Amino acid sequence: MNIASAKIRRATTAPLRKSVAPGVLPGGVPVAESLLHQAIDQIISAFDPQQIILFGSHAYGAPGPASDVDLLIVMDTEARPAERIVGISRLLSPRPFPVDLIVRTPAELARDLKRVDSFMREAVEQGWVLYARP
Repeated sequence: MNIASAKIRRATTAPLRKSVAPGVLPGGVPVAESLLHQAIDQIISAFDPQQIILFGSHAYGAPGPASDVDLLIVMDTEARPAERIVGISRLLSPRPFPVDLIVRTPAELARDLKRVDSFMREAVEQGWVLYARP
């Protein structure tokens, strides 16, 4: 399946840069747009998420040499939180770059966003929507 097909829509308000963030990851490996797209495409094909949001230092433009790529994945699932992460981690193995995954159902994310000190609020409001299901 071609990920650029009409079924897949990437957000136009937050395009990926040539290099997602200035600098490189440990070992001198840049987080290139193509590597990030490959990982996102794998997640979309296997899990059909509602949204994938890049947040953290790579989204905010201030990564350090040890920064990982933070992804919030919103999808319908009955799996327990740990099982969700394991499933996606296995899919991305071996990882082309360090990645930290947070997987929430839409209901869990809505609950998290109602909290006053919500970490998820920052991720959603300041992060980049890399994928949103049409």
